[in-house]
Amino acid sequence: MTQILVKDVMIDNPPAVKCGEALDSAVDKLIKHKLLGLPVIDDKKQVVGFLSEQDCIHTMLISSYHCEESRSVDDIMSHQVLTVGPNESIIDVAQRMGKEKPKSYPVVAEGKLIGLLTRGNILQALWENHAECST
Repeated sequence: MTQILVKDVMIDNPPAVKCGEALDSAVDKLIKHKLLGLPVIDDKKQVVGFLSEQDCIHTMLISSYHCEESRSVDDIMSHQVLTVGPNESIIDVAQRMGKEKPKSYPVVAEGKLIGLLTRGNILQALWENHAECST
């Protein structure tokens, strides 16, 4: 199997949400881009959190039931974010996904968000490699 790097299969310049952004806006981005989560960035494009679909569902269930005002991304994002670098092997990342359980990793270079790697990206790359081996 040829070595496949994160930068070869990641989503370049992925959608992200900014600190302080309204949850409604973030949910709109999740739905529009059909992603399971989005990196939360500051003004310098540094990843400061991660917002998952599950975070949003949980919060929206509660706020809808109590008819509360919409919250901000900062209120519900995960602050401990697992990131990967563009030159990491997707095999290494795939093995970590089994242990750490994230469905997406923000891809960071020089402290800034440059991409997003999803399980789907990895699966597609592995499938394409498998298909090449079969021919």
